[in-house]
Amino acid sequence: MIIKIATKENYSSIAEIYNEYIRLGNATMEEKIHDEKDIATWVKKFNERERLYVMEVEKEVIGWGIIKRYSDRDGYRFAAETAVYLTSTQLGKGYGSRMKKHLIEEARSLEYRHLIAKIFAKNETSIQYNIKLGYTVVGTQNQIGFKNGEWMDVVILQLLLD
Repeated sequence: MIIKIATKENYSSIAEIYNEYIRLGNATMEEKIHDEKDIATWVKKFNERERLYVMEVEKEVIGWGIIKRYSDRDGYRFAAETAVYLTSTQLGKGYGSRMKKHLIEEARSLEYRHLIAKIFAKNETSIQYNIKLGYTVVGTQNQIGFKNGEWMDVVILQLLLD
């Protein structure tokens, strides 16, 4: 298993994995299916402290993780959002924790101090996995999104880095 900075050769795999979650409707407010051009557009818009990583097992991309700025306002320059997505066949094997730990260490090296994770309130597994990695729940945004014909609550978690 290796984790590395995503390259354009990985963008199609990243889109495929993300599309699994978009179709399921259980982990992202995104509704539009993505392709490699969309992922390239994300990366093109990154600032110097944003990163997109892939996780490979036997040279196959099984997941990806992102560190992205929380806001483009200067006062938030030490805050970043993190997210991890694994292909459904690789869930529950510890890969998500490995990727999240990698994101945390990379965020620290990029001089972030405050990490945020936004998770659907229904996704208790993801909430608990973030808590095990040191994140704490700071609140719930009730009915913030509309997905699959229902209003969705989102739990906000944070991790303060020293």
